[in-house]
Amino acid sequence: MPAMAQPDTYHLPFMKMHGLGNDFVVLDGRQALPVLSRALIAAIADRHRGIGFDQLAVIRTAADADAHLVFYNADGSESDACGNATRCIARHLMDQTGRAELVLTTGRGRLPVRDLGDGITAVNMGPPQLEWQDIPLAEAMDTLELPIEGGPVATGMGNPHCTFFVEDAEAIPLDEFGARYEHHPLYPQRTNVQVAQVIGPDRIRMRVWERGVGVTLASGSSSCATAVAAARRGLTGRRMRIDLDGGTLDVDWREDGVWMAGPTMHVADGVLTRAFLESVA
Repeated sequence: MPAMAQPDTYHLPFMKMHGLGNDFVVLDGRQALPVLSRALIAAIADRHRGIGFDQLAVIRTAADADAHLVFYNADGSESDACGNATRCIARHLMDQTGRAELVLTTGRGRLPVRDLGDGITAVNMGPPQLEWQDIPLAEAMDTLELPIEGGPVATGMGNPHCTFFVEDAEAIPLDEFGARYEHHPLYPQRTNVQVAQVIGPDRIRMRVWERGVGVTLASGSSSCATAVAAARRGLTGRRMRIDLDGGTLDVDWREDGVWMAGPTMHVADGVLTRAFLESVA
């Protein structure tokens, strides 16, 4: 009897997606994948010699959900949450199945997703983590005002976040500012850094530096963390619009978690070649 043919993991299909310019390479791990070493992830992330992304997302099977998602940052480090990638993949799976609601799992837990129509996809990112040990921070402290210049707010959304409220978000040199605070000793797992300007009781202008990536055009978990921080400070209500460099997300902090909604884009399908994959091995 002839041997069963093995999947060719040296011609690796991928999808390129983005949510408001926050861009992703998505691999379908429900079929065979090569070992995703840190070197390979970083090579795919290279915008000159690879494909380029803010995060790499892998779709895997789940026993108790429609799919399980695993995320990696551009430097190869793993992340428990990526809100915009979750929405992009949810849209892809809903288009495949014709369904308007799904449940996905991530390191963050079980995340319900919904098609709101008109190309808008919503995800419940779960309740925020507000206690210092859950974010996590290095020691016990008030998470509503950290002992850091500017008194930022610490929030966990599966990722650690550090939100600075400023008078003018455009005036902050984010490349230098974000790099400085990503590695602050209060954050043992590093942190995403947001600079947020309150425009009104239901609107915020926000810019973001993502750990392991740098400045990005948008960030879903950062938008959720900023909305929670603003509401906790009494600067806004619990439902608002977040204006990012790449567009606008709607965030609603409800009893069942923080819902985030916005558009997605499936840009292209492609194949990573054997030559590229072997060049990294």
